[in-house]
Parts: sequence; C-alpha cells; structure tokens
Amino acid sequence: MVADNHFNEDSLTTHYLLEPGYIIVPDHSVCISTVIGSGVSICIFDREKRIGGMNHFIFPYTATRGKTTALYGNIATITLLKMMLTRGSLIKSLDAQIYGGAYHPEKNNKDVGMENIEIARKILLKNQIPITSQDVGGEKGRKVIFNTNINEVAILKVDRLRDKDWYPYQ
Repeated sequence: MVADNHFNEDSLTTHYLLEPGYIIVPDHSVCISTVIGSGVSICIFDREKRIGGMNHFIFPYTATRGKTTALYGNIATITLLKMMLTRGSLIKSLDAQIYGGAYHPEKNNKDVGMENIEIARKILLKNQIPITSQDVGGEKGRKVIFNTNINEVAILKVDRLRDKDWYPYQ
C-alpha cells in the first residue's frame, strides 16, 4: 500500500509509523519510524527540496501480476523513487540510506534479508542514486527513525522484535 499522505498545517504529525508494505513521502517534516527484521527500509532524501520518503518491504521481488504490492522490494523501491520524482525531485539531488536485512539462521533456512539488501542496492545503483549510509545484515532487528527534514536517521538494534518495540505508536 502507498501512504502518500498530504499533511496540512492543522494536521501536521510529528511522528508516523510505517508498517511493512507501505511507502510515505510526506509534504511536511515528519519523523518516520519503523521496525524491521529481515525486511528492508530505504530512506531517500532530496538535498535541494529538503524532503524525504521511506519504504518498508519484506520480500525482495515479485513479477506476478496481482501481487505487485509494496511488500516487495522491486515494487516498493521503484514506487518510492517515482513518488519523489512526482514531487519535483531530480535524480542528481537524491541520496539513499538502506537499513535492515537481518538474518537469524535459527529461525529461517533462507537468507531473505540478504536478498532484500541486494534488490535495494541493485535498483538504487541502476537509477544512479548514491547510497550514503547503510546498516544492513547481521542477526539483530532494528528500530529506524528517519527525520525527513534534515536527513537524520537513528537506529536502535534489538535482539528480538517485540510488541513494545512499536511503542509509542500503537
């Protein structure tokens, strides 16, 4: 799903919780938070327009019609990029940051996290968007908080993701 929220001054939200399968490019400065394990979040920031957007996907790729949702990295990343360009961003002004892609061998046989990281990097590279920061891989989940106005990201690593990791956004 695409959360293409247009905030006005009366409803300006300082925090937005981004759930898996969603994308947001807000009109105003917002702190976007998400919690990721093997999934990946990409934060894209426009240095000229001072706007940012974020996605959160949990599977790397789909080519199946009817299943082209933002749960998949190839869809979520291209859609995030298109949303930024629709807002007037130019490719040359964009920077990207990638977070997530954890792998816990005791819980999964397949390293979906690495596949998610690879699809994110591949699409950003193909579109000539530099990756200026990343915290990927490993075995820990992450809480990610992205300030869309100043392009700052805070990462908190956790051994396991719990319901309370979503606090105070529930």
